[in-house]
Order: sequence, then C-alpha cells, then structure tokens
Amino acid sequence: QVQLVESGGGLVQPGGSLRLSCTASESKFTIWTMAYYRQGPGEQRELVATISADGTTTYADSVKGRFTISRDNAKKQVYLQMNSLKPEGTAVYHCAKAGSAYKNWGQGTRVTVSA
Repeated sequence: QVQLVESGGGLVQPGGSLRLSCTASESKFTIWTMAYYRQGPGEQRELVATISADGTTTYADSVKGRFTISRDNAKKQVYLQMNSLKPEGTAVYHCAKAGSAYKNWGQGTRVTVSA
C-alpha cells in the first residue's frame, strides 16, 4: 500500500502563502494522477486540484488563479502552492492518488488561515 506523507501546513494570515509537499513511497507514483483534497471544519471533503502524469492540471473554481499544483516525479513528490489564502481555506489538506479511497490518503496537514 502506498504511503503518502504531507507537510507544509501551518498558521497563515489572510492573503498569505503556504506551500504543501507530499512524498510518495510508491514508484508507480510517476504514472498516477495525483490530487489534493481538503476538509474544513464541519464541511464535506473537497477536491482542490489534480495533476496528471503528463502535468495536466485541474482546479476547483474556489482556488483557480491562487493555487498551483505541481509534481517532481524524480523525487516522487507533489506540491500545492497556495497564494492569497482566505479564511475559508482553513482545512486539513490531504494528498492522494486521484479517485482513491479515503483510507489510502495521506494523514493530512492542517492549514489555518486567520488574523
């Protein structure tokens, strides 16, 4: 079973930036479409962004123009650069193989956007 370890979360003021990283243990990572999901307090899980093996990206409307997902296959890592963060971005952010079951997601990293 693939292991995914996220890092980079923390407390940031509105308008600030954070960069999340996720490291995979599985070599097949290079052919997977990877995703970042998030779940805010009392909210449903939300797909934030995806990146395919060839680098094609998609974004939720709520983060378009502010978030950028990227990957480094040699390092088996995927990144989420988050700019112009808003309080509603407060959530636990998980990386995952796109479409995989929640039990196979990374443990998540908490992002708090607050003044």
